[in-house]
Formats: sequence, C-alpha cells, structure tokens
Amino acid sequence: MRKRNNTQNVIGIIHIMSILFLGLSNFNCSSMKNDNKDIKKEVTMTTIDYVPDGETAKRIAEAIWLPIYGEDIYKQKPYLSSLSGDSIWVVKGTLPKNYRGGVVYIEIRKRDCKILKVTHGK
Repeated sequence: MRKRNNTQNVIGIIHIMSILFLGLSNFNCSSMKNDNKDIKKEVTMTTIDYVPDGETAKRIAEAIWLPIYGEDIYKQKPYLSSLSGDSIWVVKGTLPKNYRGGVVYIEIRKRDCKILKVTHGK
C-alpha cells in the first residue's frame, strides 16, 4: 500500500468536501484529480441548478415566507410558480375569486437559490 503525503490528503479532503457542498449526485470517482487546478475548476463550475423545478421553488418560498408573514400565507394556496427568463423562479400566492388584497411574492435564482426579492402586496 502506497503512503500518501499530507498535501495529497488535504487535496483529497477538499475534493470530497466540495462534492458534498455542491450536492453533486452524479459524482464519478474516476474524475478525481490530484492537482489544485482541477479541484478549483470543480468547485467553481457548478453544473446543477439548486432550484430545478417549480415545486422546489414553492417549498423554498414557503420556508422564506413563513417566518416573515406568518401562517396567513397558507390561505394563499395554491402557490403559482413560473420561470422568468430561464433563470429566475417567480412564486406567488393566490386569492379566492372576488377576494381583494395582496399576495406573497418571491423571486429565486434557479442557479444558486439566491433570494432576489420578497414582497407582500396589500
């Protein structure tokens, strides 16, 4: 068995941590490299979207809205989600027919789940 030096161990740990951090489900052990250049590419070039679909966007929106606006957000179900410009999820609440008032609204970036805007109409 070949003994690894400390640098190789650190690089291996950083690689594994980056895989866990990025949440890559299609990790291939044969792609693991031992030089820093390849590790930096893997960490900075994300190939997945953290918010892949409207249902995920709705769950994230609800988690953000609940501590801000309270349980009244549940009265605005079903939530509607749509993709704006192929990169921003827009999720908003709905009101019953002939009901006046505002609804919760959020914009979530698909690529990294960054919350861009959170509002509630009146």
